[in-house]
Amino acid sequence: KTASRHVTIALVGKYTELHDAYLSVEESLFHAGTANDVIVDIRWVDSSKLAPENAASVLDGCAGILVPGGFGDRGIEGMITAAQYARTHKLPYFGICLGMQCAVVEFARHTLGYADANSTEMENTTHPVIDLMEEQKGVTEKGGTMRLGGYPCTLTKGSKAAKAYGKTQIIERHRHRYEFNNDYLDEFTKAGLKPVGINPDTNLVEVVELENHPWFIGVQYHPEYKSTVQNPHPLFVSFVKAATDYCQTHNSK
Repeated sequence: KTASRHVTIALVGKYTELHDAYLSVEESLFHAGTANDVIVDIRWVDSSKLAPENAASVLDGCAGILVPGGFGDRGIEGMITAAQYARTHKLPYFGICLGMQCAVVEFARHTLGYADANSTEMENTTHPVIDLMEEQKGVTEKGGTMRLGGYPCTLTKGSKAAKAYGKTQIIERHRHRYEFNNDYLDEFTKAGLKPVGINPDTNLVEVVELENHPWFIGVQYHPEYKSTVQNPHPLFVSFVKAATDYCQTHNSK
């Protein structure tokens, strides 16, 4: 109630007509706003209506972009556009689950040069940079087959993610079936989208971070599930701080 500064975050998703679909993310942003003494204003962006041609006008005035989770191929290209805009305009970006996967696909297409790169959840492709977990292949009933619950993750010391958490060993909650394809790990690392969070038991990539960017992090898990008013999630706090810093820098020019 005492905060006076405002920061606008674009929430780019496929279910934005029903805001409650992202209630946990919305609340987590407000928790993080309180921690940063700012008021977070959410700009709801329907990803199915976002394209390279209108991205600049739709996202104008936003100090950060968050792409949350979801299922299926509707609106995916808009999410990929959002990730590309954030990457090329040095705008803070937070990709959660599907949002992380869209950032990976975007990077593969426009930095690694794999024009048809995609997730096999969306289509068959010669460059499946996001693919079904090996143990899920052959499973047809989706109901109880996702990777669910808390899993450990080891963060790279010195990464933005590790600095946000203040530690390198974390446990976060998951709700997904598709994963970063480790066959492409070396290429992504060399090109600058680095795996900074790894599951120590399965070697699956949990966190990616873009180098030479103010704040660009994608996570395979759902940090919004653990954020509370008294304990705002550290990644949300760090993201909102980066957006606030972006605001101050660009408003002062």
